[in-house]
Amino acid sequence: MCKEKAFVFVDSQTGIATTDQNIPYVRTVNAYYEDGCFYIITYAASNKMKQIDHNPIVAVAGEWFTAHGKGINLGWFCKKENHEMAQKLRQAFSEWIDNGHNNFDDENTIILCVQLTERILFSHGTRYDIDFAGN
Repeated sequence: MCKEKAFVFVDSQTGIATTDQNIPYVRTVNAYYEDGCFYIITYAASNKMKQIDHNPIVAVAGEWFTAHGKGINLGWFCKKENHEMAQKLRQAFSEWIDNGHNNFDDENTIILCVQLTERILFSHGTRYDIDFAGN
């Protein structure tokens, strides 16, 4: 479990893959990891979210890991239920979160949660297969 905690409070660039009509689409996002989930600030009307609405199963990959999970739209970044996670995202993304790219007054600015089902992590030459299905 120590390997898991290493990802908490990290602003990492992560690849996320979705599909549309059996065609894969990959893009790089900034993600925050905590307790088996990646959290991403995105726009509800983006192609990524439209694709997740049709098929919530996504893949994510970073420098030393790959994973599968379910994309869940948590709704508007500023809604009351998202306050705690929004504060964590503000801290994790503090270097760029207020650079003008995000419009937090727009209710389409949302938090995407990728709830992992399985992950492969490589650390110091060792492969770790992590199954989140029991969570």
